[in-house]
Amino acid sequence: MRNYRLKLDLQLFSQEKTEEATPKKKDEARKKGQIARSADLPGSLILIFVFMSFIMMGNYFKTHIMMLFGNLFEDWLLMDVTTGNIMSLFNDVAIEMLLILLPIFAVTVLVGVLGNVVQYGFLLTGDPLKMKLSKLNPINGFKQIFSAKTVVEFLKSVLKLLIVAVLVYMTISKEWNRILVLASLPIQQIFSFTAGLTIKLGIEIGVVLAVLALADFFYQRYEHNKSLRMSKQDIKDEYKKSEGDPIIKSRIRERQRKMAMQRMMQEVPKADVIITNPTHFAIALKYDATKMEAPRIIAKGMDHVALRIREIAKENGVVTMENKPLARALYERAEIGDVIPPDLFQAVAEVLAYVYKMKGRLKS
Repeated sequence: MRNYRLKLDLQLFSQEKTEEATPKKKDEARKKGQIARSADLPGSLILIFVFMSFIMMGNYFKTHIMMLFGNLFEDWLLMDVTTGNIMSLFNDVAIEMLLILLPIFAVTVLVGVLGNVVQYGFLLTGDPLKMKLSKLNPINGFKQIFSAKTVVEFLKSVLKLLIVAVLVYMTISKEWNRILVLASLPIQQIFSFTAGLTIKLGIEIGVVLAVLALADFFYQRYEHNKSLRMSKQDIKDEYKKSEGDPIIKSRIRERQRKMAMQRMMQEVPKADVIITNPTHFAIALKYDATKMEAPRIIAKGMDHVALRIREIAKENGVVTMENKPLARALYERAEIGDVIPPDLFQAVAEVLAYVYKMKGRLKS
């Protein structure tokens, strides 16, 4: 009973998601659009840079706003509206409005894109847009509505509203005395004061929201990494799927070794000589002066492989010679299919000359 409970505890422990996600799982989640991002960060950056653009391009905005309202109060209110000039009037208003809004749109698009790229890089995926029946499940919908994530998002929204309200109250309270006397000031001073107060308030709110969004981004990244965590069993299963079952792979390697061994043994009868240690090493050499620049190793082995090479050589009448230093040097310094090292040419040539003499095929 104790062993059974211990085994059950080990199984449960192996299923606990305590391990960091593997690069493969992170890549798969990214392709599905599952990324760590704060939706508030681009918005807060847009707010900051739009109001900063008002400062940097103040003269541009002032000129076009004065042209728009100047024409409106000086010319358009007094003109006779007819079917002939109404289109011209609308075109002039539309062009002035477009010139005023175009820099704001450009800053919004550019900063919005950069705000997302900074968080998770460049990513294009259509997976989140796919139709999934699970999204229509009302039970899952209720779970999402009353989930902890929804509560956190609600609290974040409340916190942002409170902070914005406090900032607005503090800014207006500081300027309250000046606001009370605005009615007695010229139009240009009213416009200048209102614009300056609005820009100051917009930048302050944007900075505060950006700080909150940055904290939210780190929180979202923590939650994202937590949701991708894997159990030890998950990692093992992923390794088996990507690399293959280790047992099957070992069997394949064993099969490949056997096939390579068979091919090597089939070359032994073609050898001119087998150089031995005499028991630990066996190297089969072949030399054909018409095709080879130097003798080539066609088989080699040690211990039981060396014994098998000697047996095949004996069965096929291949000469076997004992030369311990040469056998060890050839085994350690050359592989099957390689020519012999240059510094061993003399020793191998003497062995081949002796073999050819024994066979009555002395070659120069």
